[in-house]
Amino acid sequence: NNPGAYALERARDHGIEAVCISPKSFESRADFNEAFLKKTDEYNLDLIVLAGFLVTIPEEMIRKYRNKIINIHPSLIPSFCGGDYYGLKVGVNVTGDTVHYVDEGVDSGPILLQKAVEVQPGDTPQVLQRRVMEQAEWVILPEAVNRIANGLI
Repeated sequence: NNPGAYALERARDHGIEAVCISPKSFESRADFNEAFLKKTDEYNLDLIVLAGFLVTIPEEMIRKYRNKIINIHPSLIPSFCGGDYYGLKVGVNVTGDTVHYVDEGVDSGPILLQKAVEVQPGDTPQVLQRRVMEQAEWVILPEAVNRIANGLI
């Protein structure tokens, strides 16, 4: 039931180092930010991909990794973004996903890719969320990573 735990286990099963740094483990957000950046700096990263990451990235990290952090947002930015649009709260008759660079704002970085998904009559939030993941998120996030890795973006 815990997607984060599943992702860590899946990474380990494939020989990929898996680490969890949670804000809940620190006395303050500043302490978390420091530990998070320190751990990130241990790797020679070309790209940081956020998916289901609901923690604000520290500004120091954004400055240090400018145009090396991307996020998938479960709506069509800029129409549906910011603190009120995430998870199951995504839009109206048409929704979708947006891959964007992370900057100092909330869901305000340059858009890389978007894909619309139609809201169908009778959709529950859970059914719609699953359709958006299958038809948009699982398509455009790997495509954005591929384009970045191959110098196409």
